[in-house]
Amino acid sequence: MLKMYENSTEAIFFFTSEGSTISMNPAAENIMDDHVLEQLKKGAENALCNVCRGYTSESDLTTCKDCYFTSSNHEDFTSFQVFLETVGKGIVPYAATFHVIDAEKGTRVFILRDLSMQFETQNKLQQNKMMKNVIKAQENERKRISRELHDSVAQELLSAVVDLRALKYMTDDTEVLKKTNESTSTLIRLMDDIRNLSVELRPSALDDFGLEAAFRSHFKRVEESFGLTIDFKSTVKKTRYENEVETVLYRICQEAVLNAIKYAQVETIQVHLFEEGDSLQLSVKDKGAGFIVGDHPMGTGLGLYGMNERAELVSGNVTIDSEVGKGTTVHLRVPLDEKREVAK
Repeated sequence: MLKMYENSTEAIFFFTSEGSTISMNPAAENIMDDHVLEQLKKGAENALCNVCRGYTSESDLTTCKDCYFTSSNHEDFTSFQVFLETVGKGIVPYAATFHVIDAEKGTRVFILRDLSMQFETQNKLQQNKMMKNVIKAQENERKRISRELHDSVAQELLSAVVDLRALKYMTDDTEVLKKTNESTSTLIRLMDDIRNLSVELRPSALDDFGLEAAFRSHFKRVEESFGLTIDFKSTVKKTRYENEVETVLYRICQEAVLNAIKYAQVETIQVHLFEEGDSLQLSVKDKGAGFIVGDHPMGTGLGLYGMNERAELVSGNVTIDSEVGKGTTVHLRVPLDEKREVAK
């Protein structure tokens, strides 16, 4: 028992009924600064209060009201969460137990188990849930605006074009016809811009036909707009995946291709979409300018950060290999598990 007490990773204190310290194990000593430790060893009453930042009650995250050390309102054996100011780690959350082990003498034991790792995991989980909800809401809003532009605005413009063309048969005035033709051309260009914006916001092909179809449609527009070639290879065919997975891959590919266009200074970009083992993988490669991985990249760096943020939402990871003068490869790997379904 003595070895367990001395070697335990949990901090263990023994107190009198007045709150003076009787004994503490090495793990307890290691979390106290010298001043508080000296007071505890001298048996000063309520010395632990100097580092305590409160416990969690039913109504407050941290409170000293009705403290377990001074109140008789609690049962003999109690478990609660407490926050202590520690050496080197700052304020640390602990799972605490506090109970009487000798009723006659009033001896009480106070045991602390560090919850930092559990809190970190919990916070990460909450952040991921929040990020998923934000991105889901963002994509839904993109979809709504995209459909509104395509089904309403574009259709109204088309009606205006038809009306203008009908004017050709209603007048012989050269100036009117010239102005009509100019207005018609302007509206047609505007319609094309709106359709492109609609697709950029949320491509209907992604929802209707899946990743491969959405990629091919996107790359065709990119080639027409920027005058370069995208060498696209895919082995997924008509395989469909969870909506979240398809959205993440599409957005990361979109960002990687855009970065290559902006910074790589190349005429060809290679994109490969494939399954390997139990994972869906995407590779975007160029043989352009490259950069030193780890250095601050050209631009804001938010694109690379966003890729990692999105990948984490589907338990994926993004790796970037680059060398100055030899090009850059962005590789995304997403574990599939039950995220795959074959389109009918």
